[in-house]
Amino acid sequence: MTAHGASREALAAARERLDALTDNTSVDAAALADELAAVTALLDREVSLRRVLTDPAQAAEAKAELANRVLGGQVSADTADVVAGVVRSRWSQSRDVVDAFEELADIADLTAAQRAGKLDNVEDELFRFGRIVASSTDLRAALTSRSAAGSAKGELLRSLLGGRAEATTERLITRLVTHPRGRSLEAGLESLSKLAADRRNRTVAIVTSAVPLSDGQKQKLAGSLAKLYGRQMHLNLDVDPEVLGGIRVQVGDEIINGSIADRVDDASRRMAG
Repeated sequence: MTAHGASREALAAARERLDALTDNTSVDAAALADELAAVTALLDREVSLRRVLTDPAQAAEAKAELANRVLGGQVSADTADVVAGVVRSRWSQSRDVVDAFEELADIADLTAAQRAGKLDNVEDELFRFGRIVASSTDLRAALTSRSAAGSAKGELLRSLLGGRAEATTERLITRLVTHPRGRSLEAGLESLSKLAADRRNRTVAIVTSAVPLSDGQKQKLAGSLAKLYGRQMHLNLDVDPEVLGGIRVQVGDEIINGSIADRVDDASRRMAG
């Protein structure tokens, strides 16, 4: 989600509230994700309700009470508390609140994966799925077709991912594909990867090498990049035989080309010196 002004502040506050809630291990983060996703769908569909809940002229408590009446008994108390906090905040545009609930649902799912020790697997599977889609024109067309029903896309994903990927990965990708809300598949997968990295305050580095890297090379590269960027790095690894004699590292919009020894370590030394 790219938020501006009031919406950026409101989203930051919502994420803090969600983190505080899910720090309590008694909270079912996966169930919370399901309910937040349902709220996302509701507000995406009901434009008039969304506008009332984000109307700056309405009192914050009045909006929270309206949300509770609409959702009454349909969601858990934890979800109701998150929703009430979100609608009390000020949003730059009514559409921003839908984006926020969608992001909160994704974060809750990723939190569930982190608790289960599955977050690394989810990160890797999101990356690999993106590579599979990029390499298959037919698959991408089937998953992004506007004429295909969401149920058909969901069934296709179950046939591809069911039993082969973490449950969290399947849930995240299925929500993205069946309810893209104007996003491209690639942009949605990239956003999910960033959210997954944020769970451990990490940055994702996409590493393309001519041959698979050894464990020692992976550790060396991760350490060098961590020194360069000042934070822990998660490496998404890809192999491309055309990258002759070296690697290509992409961190956000920045690209480092060259060998591990010649480019990454040299950059780290410059930063240190």
